[in-house]
Formats: sequence, structure tokens, C-alpha cells
Amino acid sequence: MEGIVRQRKVTPLPPWAFTNWSSRPIPKVLQARANHLATQVVDAAYHIHKALGPGLLESVYEVTLAQELQQKRHIPTKRQHPIKIKYQGLTFTEAYKADLLVDNTLIVEIKSVEAIAAVHRMQLLSYLRLANLPLGILINFNVALIKDGLKRVVNKQSVSA
Repeated sequence: MEGIVRQRKVTPLPPWAFTNWSSRPIPKVLQARANHLATQVVDAAYHIHKALGPGLLESVYEVTLAQELQQKRHIPTKRQHPIKIKYQGLTFTEAYKADLLVDNTLIVEIKSVEAIAAVHRMQLLSYLRLANLPLGILINFNVALIKDGLKRVVNKQSVSA
């Protein structure tokens, strides 16, 4: 029996096993609301960038954008909102935090970096999938023109056709 190695058959997991976001379709009304909110967020970001300019910490832009949306535009906004993760029957609520959750419909991720990297977009897309939301806005305030720092991220996997 020397030299005999038993090999265990490993069954590969199906692709859906690696996803833990809800598969329920997102209503078109929610998509329309997200688009409206995105317009408001971009406009508010423009005014903040115009007033403060680039080069400040992300936390400064986060606080001012949340204040602008809540106080001046009367849009409910939560800062550092936890994104729930469900894994093997367990729920983790403190693993990830979105910078801003606007009206429970739109996630805004704020950066103050030299350039937006692909990982920043993927982070926001993961948040959208976990929260089953249709749209997110990635804003880099560390640019000369704010239009160059805006990225719209769409959650195509759970949005109904």
C-alpha cells in the first residue's frame, strides 16, 4: 500500500455561490428616483468643489456634501452607513461603510485622490450589489474640474430589464 495517495473529488462551487446580494429586481420607480437624486448630488458636488476647491480631506467633502443635501435640498442622507454582508447564515453589519446613503436609494463614495482607480469603481459596485441598489456616484474632489472626478456606477446585475 506504499505510494498510494487517495484523491478526494472536489466539487466546484457554482458561480452564484460567490454572490450574497439579493436577486430581487429593482423597480423602475426606484431607478427613476436614483437618477433624480444623482442629478442633485452632482449639482451639490459642483457647488462644493467650486467653493472649497481640490486638495482637502475626504471627510471634509463628505460632511459638506451630506450637509448640503440634508439642510439645503431636504434630501435624507446618512453618513458612514453600514453595508450588511450575509455569509453562511451570518450577518455582518460593520464590515463595510458607504460614505453617503442618499434617501435609501443612492450610494455616494467620496475620494480625494490623484486619480480614480478601477478598485474604487469595484468597491462601489460591490456596495450596490450588497445593498441591492441601482446606482452609485463616485466623486473625486481632488481634480481641477469636478466633471473630471465624477463616475456613475450602475448595478446591472439586479436591475430589472
